[in-house]
Amino acid sequence: MSDLGGMRASDAEREAVVERLREASVDGRLTLAELTERTEAAYLARTHAELAQLTSDLPGGAPAHQPAAPAPSGGGKLRKWIVAVMGDAKRQGTWRIDQEIGAVCVMGDVTLDLREAEVRSNTIDIVATCVMGDVKIIVPDGVDVELSGMTIMGDKKVQVIEAPPNRNAPVVRVRAYVVMGDVKIIGDSRAKPIKRGWSAWSEWWQERRVEAGYGSHHEIGHEMRHEMRRMHHDGRQALGEARDAFREMRRDARETHREMRKEEREARREARDAWRAARDGYPPEPPEPPRAPRW
Repeated sequence: MSDLGGMRASDAEREAVVERLREASVDGRLTLAELTERTEAAYLARTHAELAQLTSDLPGGAPAHQPAAPAPSGGGKLRKWIVAVMGDAKRQGTWRIDQEIGAVCVMGDVTLDLREAEVRSNTIDIVATCVMGDVKIIVPDGVDVELSGMTIMGDKKVQVIEAPPNRNAPVVRVRAYVVMGDVKIIGDSRAKPIKRGWSAWSEWWQERRVEAGYGSHHEIGHEMRHEMRRMHHDGRQALGEARDAFREMRRDARETHREMRKEEREARREARDAWRAARDGYPPEPPEPPRAPRW
């Protein structure tokens, strides 16, 4: 490694690389998952050489200026709708996000997987309306999530490993309105993994991530799978113990029931015999033997 490449990177140089990554994302060169990973890697980079690896597959010059999308007439926001009414709707894989997303479910389920989406800004706005259904949003771990809205007889939660404070990470902003339903935002480590390209910077980025205390997605997924297997095993063991205890209780109940039936039959027999004896009268006592006369 050259002396220039081994020079320590400054905070300003890291921020410059993060901005360049954002511009590449706007140009459609990076998905949200790639943008999130490389942004985190930029903040973990130590030298100029490590920063250079993050942009080695991007154009060297400044990206060509792209004309902004025309503003909608009437001053309102364009919105991409994903609707499920008594059914399921999924949006995953490679797709483009250049406007606000509206997710609506009525007695159905909506799943939005943003990891492979091409984003055109550093902020993704989603309005989720859920009535007796579920909305699940999958994002890369490392993004900042802002969840707001109102819930009536429902639930909304965030299960994402977010970026440390004071970092210019992508932002996913969700406004949820829930009536008897659920809105859940989960991170990459809690969902089915996606295929990622193995770039030159990936190996050292995984090492930096582990050193920083995050652990790799593979390690997190492995730990979660191990924990789920352990919970599954414990659950099956507890279920078996509960089933055995229930069978024992059922045997004891049957035995007690048999004893009670037996005692009840004996009591009825004794009562019947006593009733018959009272009805027919007791048998006469045997006569006394004659006495010898006294002289």
